[in-house]
Amino acid sequence: MKAQFRNNRKALLRFRPGLGVAAAVLAGLSMSALPAQTVEDDAAAPASALNLPKDLTIFGPSDPSVRKATAIVNGTIITDTDVDQRLALVVAANGGKVSDDERERLKLQVLRNLIDETLQIQEAKANEITITSAEIDQTFARVAGNFKRTPDQFAAYLREQGASAASLRRQIEGELAWRRLLGRRVEPFVNVGEEEVNAVIQRLNASKGATELHIAEIFLSATPDSNDEVVQNAHRIVNQIRQGASFVAYARQFSEASTAAVGGDLGWVRGEQLPDSLAAAAASLERGQISDPVPVPGGYSIIALVDKRQVLMADPADAQLALKQVSISFPKGMTQAEATPKVEQFATAMKHITGCGTVEKVAKDIGAEVIDNDQVRIRDLPAPLQKMMIDLQIGQATAPFGSLGDGVRVLVLCGRDESQVGSGPSFDQILAQMEEERVNRRARRYLRDLRRDAVVDYR
Repeated sequence: MKAQFRNNRKALLRFRPGLGVAAAVLAGLSMSALPAQTVEDDAAAPASALNLPKDLTIFGPSDPSVRKATAIVNGTIITDTDVDQRLALVVAANGGKVSDDERERLKLQVLRNLIDETLQIQEAKANEITITSAEIDQTFARVAGNFKRTPDQFAAYLREQGASAASLRRQIEGELAWRRLLGRRVEPFVNVGEEEVNAVIQRLNASKGATELHIAEIFLSATPDSNDEVVQNAHRIVNQIRQGASFVAYARQFSEASTAAVGGDLGWVRGEQLPDSLAAAAASLERGQISDPVPVPGGYSIIALVDKRQVLMADPADAQLALKQVSISFPKGMTQAEATPKVEQFATAMKHITGCGTVEKVAKDIGAEVIDNDQVRIRDLPAPLQKMMIDLQIGQATAPFGSLGDGVRVLVLCGRDESQVGSGPSFDQILAQMEEERVNRRARRYLRDLRRDAVVDYR
């Protein structure tokens, strides 16, 4: 058994790059039986180890608000255009809703990311690793497909946003090169014992029925001197996200936790695995909500509740539904007052639905459109609809919902396949997750060493 899972290890380690504007997926295996996230063994030494004087004089001007926008990294130039085009990807991921002040802060973070990306590509080439154009094209096409566009259409879309296909292709190259380098220099030296995996499985079985939370995080470190500034920045990030900005994009650009590379995804955890302050904040959240900045050792965390479930228990939210959607739309420019009578007529007609067999006739009488879908999970519906669908009986319809722009609609429940009791993650899945975490920890140390040895000239 041990030899078998050793041989399969590389195949099980999954590449989860999270391509910025491609919106990294918040996903993870259930690892609730693992201990809470611990301090990394490569954490920086305390400042006291530097033996700094208490009274000191700064020789020469120093203005932390002044930053240089470009850099030369071991001879490779990062230009203003590189920074601006990559920044445009981040802004696009946030729906363009970024203030001027926020844009400047993002610009500094983008430059740091570009420096890291350059170091990763340089190190890969030094190890004779080359990412071919065909490989980049394949990933670019997949990202374009996620946006329901062809590669040419997606390239045009990026230009409209002020970015470029070249900028995204460069990011793809950096992430592929780094992953391949880790596969050669790090993964072969990472081992997880069979007994460690079995211990996790035993703890999972023992915790059956406990509530698990799927959490995403943004961690901002703070010192006594920087505390006020960090708190202000954290509140700005929360406000931006609550106004519609992408949590994933902000996690990738600002978070100082190891989860930044996967959009802040902490995976499935139980409340007792979290610090008390975070557990209390998470308990107060509904699915899809984010917390205010929460004080934690070393700084502040912003957490989002992606989902919740019970360990190894059937979850009503996993039930698969057969639905009929009945909808009406409004002409462009119609006012709320003009639309109200039509909405009232629609709502009255929907009361006459007495089962899925009557939907088409009722819809035809009022000129509504009907769409069938028999593969909808409750969990995949918007949060306000999820509880409504759990309580709905076969043949019943939801209350009307929608807007002037999107139209008004109801969902009629025609069938429900209840979820089955989950068996939990398999041995191989747990093994892959544990090994991936150890690879990531060593990768952070690897990148830290590259930064330390780099020659970076800011211009």
